[in-house]
Amino acid sequence: MIRASIIGVSGYTGEELLKLLSRHQNVQIAGLYGRPSSEPRNLKDMYPRFENLNLQIEPLNIEKIKKTSDVVFLALPHAVAFETVPQLLNAGLKVIDLSADFRLKNSEIYEKWYKVTHSAKEYLEQAVYAIPELNADLIKTASLIANPGCYPTTVALSCAPAIKSGAVDLEGIIIDSKSGISGAGRNAAKEYFDNEHPNFRAYKIGGAHRHIPEIEQELSLLCGKPVTVIFTPHIMPVERGMFSTIYVNLTQKITTEQIIAIYKEFYKEKHFVKILEGSALPAIKDVVNTNYCRIALKVDERANKLIIVCVIDNLVKGAAGQAVQNMNIMFGFQETQGLE
Repeated sequence: MIRASIIGVSGYTGEELLKLLSRHQNVQIAGLYGRPSSEPRNLKDMYPRFENLNLQIEPLNIEKIKKTSDVVFLALPHAVAFETVPQLLNAGLKVIDLSADFRLKNSEIYEKWYKVTHSAKEYLEQAVYAIPELNADLIKTASLIANPGCYPTTVALSCAPAIKSGAVDLEGIIIDSKSGISGAGRNAAKEYFDNEHPNFRAYKIGGAHRHIPEIEQELSLLCGKPVTVIFTPHIMPVERGMFSTIYVNLTQKITTEQIIAIYKEFYKEKHFVKILEGSALPAIKDVVNTNYCRIALKVDERANKLIIVCVIDNLVKGAAGQAVQNMNIMFGFQETQGLE
């Protein structure tokens, strides 16, 4: 049994983390924390669904966390973890950070995109960017996990097998992604449902979205050369779910059946990635409230392109579920525990 604390439980991701961890047979919830200046409150007052947990949300107390926790999940806004993470690591705790603060290996790129000074850049080298299906060996020995963003998760899982097989060239890759409004946070979701729903729109187009450097970093690592992407995100009129369609140039003549076989072999021992066969296509409803990623593939012979369709739940595989999956690997638990 390990002791887990969550810092930042009031948002969508924090709530999802608590739901998953509270039903994990090898986890004891050690503490729930807000900002240092926040007032204590009963968990059931914020989330009546958790009334049986009988827990309080306390102001952030690093000394208490050090004494009572084995692993700490940070579900905080960007640039908030710089002071907290070093203190926890130096106390020998394992840390899973769900913000972008330790995802980008180049602090100058982080500062350019997030418009803040990175004050914990000496910890970037030890942070493991953790997509379990792609780098489980590194996760096993990690102390600091940089939990990936939701959009980059769909892109990396969608492209990795094709890149590793040599079947595609990432020059001119186009990524068209849609997210449920929960990806923008609780306040933005409330405003959307109050004023816009059921609107559907693009946002931050033309290379403006902060997930772009994360996507480009991971694709560049996969293919061994710099990659520039065209990435257009959209907001869907649903609370949760993510749908990415990716267009990649082929380097060889290959059939849809052959590329499906490549993907099935690549992910044959990866429980949470499902490759669809034939003409089947995934839908958001297939993955909502699960940690699964479902991928479909189609070769467009006329355009000599591979079309990849990928769906996940942005709050589970795109955030809290992947964080728990990473925790399971770090502590030697069965990868699916707490996630089925």
